Amino acid sequence: MAILYAHTCINTLNLKKLCDFYEKVFELTYVGPSRELQGQWFDKVTGLNDVHVDCIHMTLPGFPKGGPTIEFFTWGNTEEKPNNNINSIGLAHIAFNVDDVEKTYKMLVEKGGSACGEMVKNYNSAKDMTITIIYAKDPDGNIIEISKWEKGDWEKVVL
Repeated sequence: MAILYAHTCINTLNLKKLCDFYEKVFELTYVGPSRELQGQWFDKVTGLNDVHVDCIHMTLPGFPKGGPTIEFFTWGNTEEKPNNNINSIGLAHIAFNVDDVEKTYKMLVEKGGSACGEMVKNYNSAKDMTITIIYAKDPDGNIIEISKWEKGDWEKVVL
């Protein structure tokens, strides 16, 4: 059996705003065209009635064309009660490895995101690597891990 990871979907009330956020902060690129999902077939697959979804796919950075994407949905009948605590059941967070955690986090805040916790550096002796990491939220409150691994002891890593 062959298996290939395809995409992760994030629901939003403002499709353009959230897609623009991910484009500017994490360099995702639009895969066009946007689509509308509706009709009897989509009602059947979702188990809902009279469904209408606007959909945009964006490619993940670091992958070749045709690689995995994040799919963004705006539903015509959205449930507006998010369950997005870091320790909630279900999808907890998406993660991006970046070359500059602090710079990326600052851009995230400038574009409407917010902190979930504090930025920390932690040395992992088993890997002989130091991670710089922060959990943050996009404008809709979805949790994002921003991190960078570096070789060596944290005391040798420039703070």
